[in-house]
Amino acid sequence: MFFLKILQITGFPLTNSKWLHMSDPRYCHYSETIEVPKPEEEQQFAEIASRMKNISSLMSDRARHAARSVHAKSHGLLRAELTVLDGLPEPLAQGIFQHGGIYPAIMRFSTVPGDILPDSISTPRGLGIKVIGVEGPMLKDHQGEVTQDLVMVNGKAFPSPDSAAFLEGIRTLEKHVNDSEAFKQIVSTAARTAETVLEAVGTESAALKGFGHPQTNILGETFFTAAPLRYGNYMAKLCLEPASQNLKDLKDKTIDTGSGHSALRDAVVEFFKTGEAVWDLKVQLCVDPETMPIEDASVPWPEELSPYLTVGRLVAPPQDAYSAARRLYVDEILSFNPWHGLEAHRPLGNIMRARKQAYAASSQFRHETNGRQISEPRSIEELPA
Repeated sequence: MFFLKILQITGFPLTNSKWLHMSDPRYCHYSETIEVPKPEEEQQFAEIASRMKNISSLMSDRARHAARSVHAKSHGLLRAELTVLDGLPEPLAQGIFQHGGIYPAIMRFSTVPGDILPDSISTPRGLGIKVIGVEGPMLKDHQGEVTQDLVMVNGKAFPSPDSAAFLEGIRTLEKHVNDSEAFKQIVSTAARTAETVLEAVGTESAALKGFGHPQTNILGETFFTAAPLRYGNYMAKLCLEPASQNLKDLKDKTIDTGSGHSALRDAVVEFFKTGEAVWDLKVQLCVDPETMPIEDASVPWPEELSPYLTVGRLVAPPQDAYSAARRLYVDEILSFNPWHGLEAHRPLGNIMRARKQAYAASSQFRHETNGRQISEPRSIEELPA
């Protein structure tokens, strides 16, 4: 294939020495019995969805505009291209990775809270990737679409083990959603310097430690699905790791978040005025359901048992990374949801099941409140320049 010859010329690795053991039968096969729902989880899912919707409602009343209940603030909106490696061994050649190919994609960098905070209130980061032109049997509520979403954060595991713990965190966030920015600034600064400082602002605030994150460039982060998903005949977690040197150089690089409300966005926009970004998309296959649990998303999967292996490369060329028209389309029209995709990449586990109802309710509220139609792209040309 012509594009594979180009990749060889440019040095894109088409083989991986770690693949030599890929016939190893220890890779766990997916089964419908792998998930073990809890009797009380449906009630918890409904309350999580209701409280997340209420967070959006409270923020909407304040701003007179509805935003996402989580990951409300975007920092970079990119047009990119995903190249899937050809000739992957069978355990890796699953779903959209069955064979080599090139897919257009939309990337949305964000931070976790459901309100639009100054970047000096430094919080964990997220990334939504929407791959366009995907073929195959889709999940029930995504039938007729041609997109596969990957929803990622810059952490290897989810903060909560299950929906019960997640619900407690949502309840606390709901209580504090109308706290002043000054208070959230205190929490963020305290969490960055020493967790013990949080005791000075009350034990309840310990649940807000998520507001603390090093004030670094978002483009230097590695992003993970955190919770597992089906990987065709197998089960896996995915990550997106900087591959080009200009991204690697940004790892842990501090930026001055006090220079403005949108320091992260400004850094992304400045980078893409001339820079091209390259990431490796990697897969970690489940080899042991005991040490790599499906139902407890808070457990990082041991990489010494199953390393992340490259299955594709994502490239974003120089562009206007935050035009007004693009922000309107990505932030107002699109939604990123792990339940948008192929049956071959079905989200797995309690936290993923909780996300299904919560994300759908949040999206519906946001679109209805802002008078927008929910829409999935069928072509990358729908993304404004």
